[in-house]
Amino acid sequence: MTLLDYDNLFQTIEELVLHHSPSGAEGEIDQLLIRRFQTAGVEVWQDSAGNVIAKIAGQNPQKAIAITAHKDEIGGIVKQVGKEGRVEVRRLGGAFPWVYGEGAVDLLGDEQTITGILSFGSRHISHESPQKSQQEDTPVRWEDAWVETKCTLPELEVAGIRPGTRMVVGKHRKRPVRMKDWIASYTLDNKASVAILLALAETVKKPAVDVYLVASAKEEVGAIGAMYFTQKQHVDALIALEICPLSPEYPVADGVAPVLLSQDGYGIYDETLNWQIRQVAQKLFIPVQLATLSGFGSDASIAMKFGHVARAACLSFATQNTHGYEIAHLGAIANCTHILCAYCETEFANSY
Repeated sequence: MTLLDYDNLFQTIEELVLHHSPSGAEGEIDQLLIRRFQTAGVEVWQDSAGNVIAKIAGQNPQKAIAITAHKDEIGGIVKQVGKEGRVEVRRLGGAFPWVYGEGAVDLLGDEQTITGILSFGSRHISHESPQKSQQEDTPVRWEDAWVETKCTLPELEVAGIRPGTRMVVGKHRKRPVRMKDWIASYTLDNKASVAILLALAETVKKPAVDVYLVASAKEEVGAIGAMYFTQKQHVDALIALEICPLSPEYPVADGVAPVLLSQDGYGIYDETLNWQIRQVAQKLFIPVQLATLSGFGSDASIAMKFGHVARAACLSFATQNTHGYEIAHLGAIANCTHILCAYCETEFANSY
């Protein structure tokens, strides 16, 4: 995939989006990623925490950097399998039922995937029904919603639907939409960043140091995969790939310019590493936006906060409707790839 080939980039993201990967139940995406990394000709394996890791050997094997993109997506987790095929779910990561709306969801059973309908109750009601307050006063909560399956309890049991089963948006609702040079879809939060890792596996040939491309597990529930990886594998720097929310409170514009974070809800990022990334972008004539975020964290900021890495950065792309039906410019995603490919092959990566 060439760096600025929007059509191929869209197709890669689409393929990733259509592979379910709720936190902790990421096997469907794992198989795809291992195949894609193998096709790119890089060493690849999966560790005990569920991370899928590709390694590109560098000219100086005494030093290493890691680039992470989390492969898990938000969704729901079954709390209780009730009567008449109704399943109660609670959030997994930053998911809200009113974002998904009523519609098809997939319950990923141990033996079978069951498609049900996320339901909020009828509209033609009076104040005698609890749903009336959701129409007028308060947002729908997970406690107010349920998944209607029209299956019997024995049928759900045979499918392996149980407390702990993951729920995600139905696959047929997930297919991305192309809007000129933008892509719109659920789960861009992780799948577009993973597409960047795959592009790096294809394009980075002679890095200055060893490069680990980490499709990290269980990020949405505490950066568990990245914490495990950085505890086991020493790296001199870690760069996380992420979305950046488009909101009036942040000085971030939509378009082709990636966003480099200086701070988020877990702390500050490394100024030297950020400066190096900005220098690489400048030489490539790629504009970079700067931002500090609240209510946000990444593999990089969490790993640095807990002392697992000395230097960390977060390179992101501006995204509308984060943790919802997200919209991002394909050019910003491609430019993240371009910057990181060049960074890996410069002496900046060997400067620690």
